[in-house]
Amino acid sequence: MMLQAIFLYFAAVIVGSSFMVIVMRNPVHSVLWLLLMFFHVAGLFVLVQAEFLAAVQIIVYAGAILVLYLFVIMLLNVEKERMRRAAHTGWLFYALIGLLVLIELCVLIGRSHFNGTVGPFTVERVATEGNSQLIGQVLYTDFLFPFEIASVILLVAMVGAIVLAKKKLLR
Repeated sequence: MMLQAIFLYFAAVIVGSSFMVIVMRNPVHSVLWLLLMFFHVAGLFVLVQAEFLAAVQIIVYAGAILVLYLFVIMLLNVEKERMRRAAHTGWLFYALIGLLVLIELCVLIGRSHFNGTVGPFTVERVATEGNSQLIGQVLYTDFLFPFEIASVILLVAMVGAIVLAKKKLLR
């Protein structure tokens, strides 16, 4: 019962802070709400005894990705008037897209089959071999190509941000 209450707390804060990320007009405030959401997702990982993923969540997402978001926000320097006009003109379109995504999500959940199988990673196997060892094994064997593609995409994005910032500084 206590674990369910803790889960419901984490879930409520995650949903609430995710909503606040969307509705906040100031992008820096959105990033702060996103930080709160990342910490609570890490709390969910701790709740299911995935401490390594919780640490990665905090280090990578709450640390590196959030700082990257802040740098992009500061680099773009979006004018407040243009943000205000954009927020008022497209709300109906965005609401329609959100509704379509919600309908698709409901259809996918309705069609999925949860038969209780957990695959090769049982609780006993994770307890004996270790959480981080199994994650590393799967990441660098089964998902090596997508992992490398994600690395290349992040490298290209970082180089692009540096080039854009350098052009802006040289003006």
